[in-house]
Amino acid sequence: MLNGVSAQGAKTRVVVLTADSEFEQSVRTTFGSSGQMDLSVISGSVADHAMLDMGDAAVVVADIDSTRSEDFQALQRLVARLGGRPSIIVVTQAFSEAVARQLLQVRVADFLVKPIAPVDLVRACARVAQEAAGSEVKEAQIYTFLPAAGGVGVTTLAIQTALLLLRMGQRSGASTCLVDLDFQHGACADYLDLEPRLDLNEIEPRPERLDSQLLEIMLTQHASGLSVIAAPHRPAEMRSFDPDVVTRLLDLVSTRFDHVVIDTPRTWFSWTDNVLIGSNRLFIVTESTVPGLRYAKQLVTAMNERLGDAVQPQIIVNRFEQRMFGPGLRKTDLKQALGATLAGTIPNNYGLVREAIDRGVPLEEVKPRNAVAAELKKLIDPRPAAKAAQRGGAPAEKTRGLLWAR
Repeated sequence: MLNGVSAQGAKTRVVVLTADSEFEQSVRTTFGSSGQMDLSVISGSVADHAMLDMGDAAVVVADIDSTRSEDFQALQRLVARLGGRPSIIVVTQAFSEAVARQLLQVRVADFLVKPIAPVDLVRACARVAQEAAGSEVKEAQIYTFLPAAGGVGVTTLAIQTALLLLRMGQRSGASTCLVDLDFQHGACADYLDLEPRLDLNEIEPRPERLDSQLLEIMLTQHASGLSVIAAPHRPAEMRSFDPDVVTRLLDLVSTRFDHVVIDTPRTWFSWTDNVLIGSNRLFIVTESTVPGLRYAKQLVTAMNERLGDAVQPQIIVNRFEQRMFGPGLRKTDLKQALGATLAGTIPNNYGLVREAIDRGVPLEEVKPRNAVAAELKKLIDPRPAAKAAQRGGAPAEKTRGLLWAR
């Protein structure tokens, strides 16, 4: 046996750890009909077999009880010992915000929630094994924008960031996707004059059905080449969606594209923590007013208290006007108020932005080399940071830590 592939016809070896006899029987039935999978089932909990040698497996399926802290501790030991090879898929009987927090810390390859359709388990094992056997999995760069208050222009900045990243990646062929997570009042599709195609009614009952093929159907393409994920408005329906829906969606998007830009609603949902933790760059957008700066500072404090070092939010002050004389906040005031969390400012040019929105085009198509796009590019361009990291002058970009960001 070599690298998880059996000598008998190049089968993929899958090891299943489970103390659930019903799940064990289902697994045996499922893989018994597969000519590509070589199954080994080990009865007992992960805690019973955390030190078992599994070096010849391609995939380990670990069935854990999400209510038992012992199972998570054993899973952590197993992941640390294996060092990423073989890849681990976690199976659990329930999914919640607390479970997501624990799983993202462990960094497993995927997770499934019981009851599991046999085809979904086979597909998950095949995909994970294929990723491990192939070249290094593409690590998308995640840019997340969160408003400190209403009407601060967060959607405009998210859209223009996505268009700038798309343009900067044209030479290398890097792809970009804009994801609108405001399922109630999202405006990304409207700003770009596109039809939103994300059908939440179809995928919410069974999030595991969302695969690459279905994702392609629900993507909308802008004339610039930008891919957009957005749902139709639900203005009269205030409800949160199953975190698994968002997790599955972002999992697929982040493995399909090089750059992902997320427009996040101001309201905090059960999945918001995971989105923030999984971001490479997290921008809080506010305006150049005393209340705006106060809201932004409060949001940074709340994030630090809630998520600790897992996030490093930066504040963008939008529509900033620098006046030499007269009333108004100056950059020195912003630096004094926000300190190291201040990422920068975006100048106010309402006429330019309004025309770009009305036409559904990039700012630079309306006016080349405009100050708004120039300042935004300075904030989001990944190339200077990467060069500085290579010289040892700055820390490297953090590896995505979210469950959907493998």
